[in-house]
Amino acid sequence: MSNFSSIEDIIAWQEARQLVNEIYTLTKIDKIKGDYSLVNQIRRASISVMANIAEGYGRKSFAEFSQFLNISHGSLIEVISHLYIFLDQKYIAQEQFNYLHFHYMKLSKMIMSLKSYLNENKNKNKKELKN
Repeated sequence: MSNFSSIEDIIAWQEARQLVNEIYTLTKIDKIKGDYSLVNQIRRASISVMANIAEGYGRKSFAEFSQFLNISHGSLIEVISHLYIFLDQKYIAQEQFNYLHFHYMKLSKMIMSLKSYLNENKNKNKKELKN
């Protein structure tokens, strides 16, 4: 963890930030932006991915960071689920869905890899993150 001097150093957080921007751009499209409930839900879920990585890092504990990564990951899977609705309602084309799905599954692997790293270090009796 000493490789992270700030939240901006965490690649999963950088990717989650990109996710938020992609979702906001996508939900500004005319045929999507009218579906207020779905737009609100996918935006909130995407924000949760980024915010929970940040909050977990800010807790300075391997165990708490790991728990917040669980929450972040759950929110990411929620975003992917909402993208299926976008596809089914023909808000996005199959090609765009495939691109987003692939990109977000990559982020999923990053989050889970970071969680595994934290759990390995937690088990080595390292309880605090270093800054």
